[in-house]
Amino acid sequence: MLFKMQGRNLKNRHIFFYSAALALGLCLLKWLESRFLIIGHSFEIYAGGIALIFTMLGIWLALHLTKPKIETITIEREVIREAPTGHGLPKDALLSLGISSRELEVLLLMADGLSNQEIADRLFVSLNTIKTHSSRIFEKLEVKRRTQAVEKARSLSR
Repeated sequence: MLFKMQGRNLKNRHIFFYSAALALGLCLLKWLESRFLIIGHSFEIYAGGIALIFTMLGIWLALHLTKPKIETITIEREVIREAPTGHGLPKDALLSLGISSRELEVLLLMADGLSNQEIADRLFVSLNTIKTHSSRIFEKLEVKRRTQAVEKARSLSR
């Protein structure tokens, strides 16, 4: 029985060494094949390597050259507007005619001699909004021009 166990181990050793030798031989053949493959296609391998190097260099340069040099900072502040002077226009009388407080602001700025664009810039609205306010002021005061609107508003205080 002991002899059978030794024979079995001996047989297993031969199988192990034989399979190891075959694996080593296969590795040697694959290595030789890859060497011949590299020698046969050396230009393509070198060109691919150079392309890979320049691609990585391009990516690195793009990341470093496109970084913004100056950081943009947005600051929000409260803007305090000055009340328009209005040159003596009666605010209470104008409000009783149905003129809204925003239309009154536009009329007071008209009385100061500002153009529609200047009024729009000062009130932070569009030019079309100022034109709409102006036409509603003209309707409510029953006039056709800016100068007539300012004159009629001044006459209300007399």
